[in-house]
Amino acid sequence: MISSPTTQDRLTALVREVRACRVCEEHLPLGARPLIHVSATSRLLIASQAPGTKAHLSNTSFKDPSGVRLREWLGLSEEVFYDTRQVAILPMGLCYPGRLPKGGDCPPRPECAPIWRKRVLSLMPALHLTLLVGSYSQNHVLGRGSVTERVRNFRHYLPENYFPLPHPSWRTGVWEKRAPWFQEEVIPALREQVQKILSSD
Repeated sequence: MISSPTTQDRLTALVREVRACRVCEEHLPLGARPLIHVSATSRLLIASQAPGTKAHLSNTSFKDPSGVRLREWLGLSEEVFYDTRQVAILPMGLCYPGRLPKGGDCPPRPECAPIWRKRVLSLMPALHLTLLVGSYSQNHVLGRGSVTERVRNFRHYLPENYFPLPHPSWRTGVWEKRAPWFQEEVIPALREQVQKILSSD
């Protein structure tokens, strides 16, 4: 008797399909290398924008200073952060999109999320909280709006299991100096939510 595929089996097959995607390769300066870190048992989802060059070269999301900053915000070790049984990372754009002429990375490719996002999330039934990291993920999920206002009013989104965050780039350090409430109010609440979810049975 042949058993039916489990949710994890179907997700594993889909991840293989995602990693073989070449839909927008002609627009990618370093070629297509979709980065996705997911499991059917993941409880926490990090919805980021797109990999940077270091992440692309290492084939690992947030393998750069922004990842160090994000893990510090979350109060997570690198080991837990990359343990897909607990934490998933699904960017809005799965490949490095290139650089803007005036500096900074290009936006995530628009083809990516419509093709893959719903299909992947449909096979992740254990998710309890999604961190909307940066404007692109927030605008995709919540509609266009102010990152600062959303982060400051994070409690408004918790009933829907969303937690808005700024992108943890070096530029955010400047923003944090103008927004002391972020470290005083948002970070403690963020860590509390993360620990509650990851420690629950």
